[in-house]
Amino acid sequence: MPKLRLLSCLIIFLPLIALSQTNVIPLYDGKIPHWTPSDEKEESVKSDILRYSKVHTPTLDIFLPPKKNATGKAVVICPGGGYRHLAYDWEGTEVAKLLNAKGIAAFVLKYRIPTSKSVTNKEIVPLEDAQRAIRIVRKNAESWNIKSDQIGVMGFSAGGHLASTLGTHYDEKIPEVNDSLTSISARPDFMILIYPVITFKENYTHQGSRERLIGKNPSEEMVEHYSNELQVTANTPPTFLVHSTDDNAVPVENSLMFYRALKDKGVPVEMHIYPYGGHGFGLAIGRGHLQTWPDRLLNWIDYLNEE
Repeated sequence: MPKLRLLSCLIIFLPLIALSQTNVIPLYDGKIPHWTPSDEKEESVKSDILRYSKVHTPTLDIFLPPKKNATGKAVVICPGGGYRHLAYDWEGTEVAKLLNAKGIAAFVLKYRIPTSKSVTNKEIVPLEDAQRAIRIVRKNAESWNIKSDQIGVMGFSAGGHLASTLGTHYDEKIPEVNDSLTSISARPDFMILIYPVITFKENYTHQGSRERLIGKNPSEEMVEHYSNELQVTANTPPTFLVHSTDDNAVPVENSLMFYRALKDKGVPVEMHIYPYGGHGFGLAIGRGHLQTWPDRLLNWIDYLNEE
């Protein structure tokens, strides 16, 4: 190919390539709180899905719809993985693309894993990162065509535990983080919880998530603090829940208990329980009736502020 023609092609296609790339930003400028150097390296494994583990540098992966399509709504997405890894595309970037197609800005949170050797105060760092993510989105709302009072959080499995922790502990003060962002509210305006871990009580918890976050022999006070069905107040954000009855990893009772707690406090809540699906079905593409759950979600988001 002649050099001039090759140059012309590059001039045409480079802007398209740039537009197709997402923007990934770090959560923290400079020193990352509750982090200490170690010989451990962050890992990513791509097999059937992309999984991150031993996260050292928490980030936000930004997905913005075209300005003409923007609804003003935004969702920070917390992928699951049992507080051991992050199912980053399966419960993160693929979901962000779906939301973008409906005019909803999406932000995939690569949060720190409590089992990392470099994490200190391991039980608070996922919440610390989630609070920070909401504050960053709220601070930049105008430039990202987002309404600052329409920013939600979404979580799958252990990511659902993190999202529900944010929704019930959003005003919890965490030491070591004190800059201009801390004055911005970290309260999500709504929550979307998909087969979430909610309770750390013995009967219905996901034992792996519980042990990785608060240890094998936690105090009863710690168990109750992170059993989010016990932390609901009238100020907990409106919530959308999805679960399957045959979930053998995270029992459906997690969603049922959270639904009851929200209802008892007068918090608007919608729940969809499917008879099958097991655990970790993501968008459930090709899974029959189960694959309609995103339609229920998008409908709920559309009419969220009507009540």
